[in-house]
Amino acid sequence: MAILVNRETRVLVQGITGKSGLLQTKSLVDFGTTVVGGVTPGKGGTESAGVPVFNSVAEAVEAVAPNAAISFVPPLFARDAAMEAMESGIKLLVLTMEGIPKHDVLDVLAYAKGRGIRVLGPGTAGIISPGKCKLGAHPSRMFIEGHVGVVSKSGALSYEVGKTLTDAGIGQSTVVALGGGPIWGMTHRDAVELFNDDPETEIIVLLGEIGGSTEIAAAEYIADHVRKPVVSLIVGRSAPEGKSLGHAGAIIRGNKGTADSKTAALREAGAHIASSPAEIVQLVRKLR
Repeated sequence: MAILVNRETRVLVQGITGKSGLLQTKSLVDFGTTVVGGVTPGKGGTESAGVPVFNSVAEAVEAVAPNAAISFVPPLFARDAAMEAMESGIKLLVLTMEGIPKHDVLDVLAYAKGRGIRVLGPGTAGIISPGKCKLGAHPSRMFIEGHVGVVSKSGALSYEVGKTLTDAGIGQSTVVALGGGPIWGMTHRDAVELFNDDPETEIIVLLGEIGGSTEIAAAEYIADHVRKPVVSLIVGRSAPEGKSLGHAGAIIRGNKGTADSKTAALREAGAHIASSPAEIVQLVRKLR
């Protein structure tokens, strides 16, 4: 069974009638994801991308019983949409949008904590389990079904590594993009823990970048708990202090959050360190 999503995942799209919501819904449906409905207040009773639209999450839950939601709601309204989804019983929430006010993100994460709700994002490219379910923007042609679990902050890096593995004939169990931060719901540690317990995943690939400490926390967990091989690539070694690497959370301040410090922690925890996506393939082949 893949982590977070599988063939039983029933997806609700918040903001389905907007430009991004409509485009991504078509992509999910084409992939084979079970999209049971969408929500846009005032447009209930219509259809979008062949999917029924509801005025509220509560209406959708009663009518089509979703168990996951992906949100394309504009940043200023994202908090209310997320709260509505969680209050209606949704247990997996994917927040694709960037620019949500930090206090709104903290409100969402505080509500989710302790209620058994997984929040992926904000600013995430989402998650894909090849052959089963996609809940986000990952291009499906870059991934094939297999036994390597991949977790990354960066969506683009997860695409690149997924394609590199696929081109080498190495399939993936699940690929997760956490988002650019600086505040995250699901973290590297969370994903590693799920992969470690997933019988479908045989090797874990951890992709990181400068800034923050989520990779360090994952390294501590790997050292104490992980039984499976871990391959890691940390990008941004040449980034200067104070310069963001594209993501809000990818910035070095002082000696904290450097690529070298994260690489050292992961190596000490027993991870196999790669310097490029091509080297990830080489290491995975040796470890299979």
